[in-house]
Amino acid sequence: MKRIGILSDTHGTFDAPLQEFLRDVDEIWHAGDIGSPELADHIARFKPLRAVYGNIDGGAVRLAWPEFASFRCEEVPVLMTHIGGYPRRYDPRALQKIETLRPKLFVAGHSHILKVVYDPVHDLLHINPGAAGCYGFHKVRTAVRLTIDGADMRDMEVGEWP
Repeated sequence: MKRIGILSDTHGTFDAPLQEFLRDVDEIWHAGDIGSPELADHIARFKPLRAVYGNIDGGAVRLAWPEFASFRCEEVPVLMTHIGGYPRRYDPRALQKIETLRPKLFVAGHSHILKVVYDPVHDLLHINPGAAGCYGFHKVRTAVRLTIDGADMRDMEVGEWP
């Protein structure tokens, strides 16, 4: 059983409210627009980090992290990227990966809009954790945490901050 914290679009911010929300997770997954290699290192010192780069991330972040990450957590195949779109409107590159890799959990960021939706066409849970950072048009910062136990995903919680 693993408790997972999911964020995106930190744009250089990993402050006390985020750290408190993520204090009890086992891993943090970051769906891009980290902001800097130093911030990624800071998060990785706080908790084990899986990440992908986003469109604002520079060369050093892109060298350290992939555009797409495909992995298993417990018995759940996961696909994570920054620009992924949404069910029935996936980014073409993300759709190709979804159809090839067949994840049960798809994590994407970019929109700065929190959205969790089941995709019945591809039989997966889509999570966009919104934006955890202070930069962007969003009015509320958000992040998600959940438990993955075997093949079960449960106990999802949303954190919100001004």
